[in-house]
Amino acid sequence: MRIPSLIVAALLAGCASKPPAPDWQGNARSALEGFTDDYLKGNTPAAQAQFREARRETAATGRADLVAQVELVRCAAQAASLVFEECPGYAVLAADATPAQRAYADYLAGRWQGLDASLLPEQHRPVLAGGQLAGVADPLARMVAAGALFKAGRMTPEGIALAVDTASEQGWRRPLLTWLGVQAQRAEAAGDAGAAQQIRRRIALASGQR
Repeated sequence: MRIPSLIVAALLAGCASKPPAPDWQGNARSALEGFTDDYLKGNTPAAQAQFREARRETAATGRADLVAQVELVRCAAQAASLVFEECPGYAVLAADATPAQRAYADYLAGRWQGLDASLLPEQHRPVLAGGQLAGVADPLARMVAAGALFKAGRMTPEGIALAVDTASEQGWRRPLLTWLGVQAQRAEAAGDAGAAQQIRRRIALASGQR
């Protein structure tokens, strides 16, 4: 699984230069990838352990911007699963974050008014400009974008269906259950009892209740 390019670029900066990369960079990247995979699959204890390792490795540098980026990975994974907790781990580091990091945090939180798209990772810029979720090729970035769209109040029924399909294809149980719940609520609100019951059966299956 690939973690957001914003994070990779910072963690691996200079890896192609002559000296070998410091151990912390590879350790942090591996732990972040493990965290993201475990979190989206719903393996909470493993995800928490991986996240602690990634944060510990980057904190050893004494650079708040790098630790802020690790926190943004967690914020992004939560946004993909429609968990919006204002990212407290990032918030305490925001004063020392880069402009691009602050823009990404605002994007995830749905604070899009006046947001400079050029500061976002390239694959998210069309989403900010026109809600073009289907144009995001990477599955993880697509799920993150779906969460950002939902938070900003710009999600469409087609986008919800795409988020469900993406999570299903990747076997990401946590966001799948959340987005299926959104679908079920919409079907119930529309008075479509048959569709709602079908979605609820799917939720029961994915959650191990069926």
